[in-house]
Amino acid sequence: MNLKVRRVVTGHDASGRAVVKIDEVAKNVESRRAGIESAVVWSTHGFPVDNDGDADGSALPLGTTRENGTVFRVVRYEPGVVPRRHRTDSVDYAVVISGSIDMELDGETVTLRAGDVLIQRGTIHNWVNRGTEPCLIAFVLVSAKPVTAGGRTLAAEG
Repeated sequence: MNLKVRRVVTGHDASGRAVVKIDEVAKNVESRRAGIESAVVWSTHGFPVDNDGDADGSALPLGTTRENGTVFRVVRYEPGVVPRRHRTDSVDYAVVISGSIDMELDGETVTLRAGDVLIQRGTIHNWVNRGTEPCLIAFVLVSAKPVTAGGRTLAAEG
């Protein structure tokens, strides 16, 4: 695996002092299809979020999103990666860290480059790396109700 994400997680000691609880390279890097690697850096459940305890938020079971929660994930897209058309029941905040990538919507394509930010609001989309370098993106997915548009509910898919 090529994806190396250092994560530093803070918390509190028994006396309430702020301390570093985790400082490591993410261990849960996975690839569900050729050309993509991802690591869940943290996830939460419920609102407002509970910051008590020492449970590792990256180790909780989840899918692409987490119902009634959040997921912070870093993804590496290799050039030529096969796109996956999908929609999530979330609002996604994305920051392109390096490289560039095309986001394909219904009949529209936007190229995002290092430093660009995106707010994805339940739209169906593909990620396509047509460049020659890998693209690294950080995503925060926040649970949302399914989108309603044109008089119908557009559920998560893909």
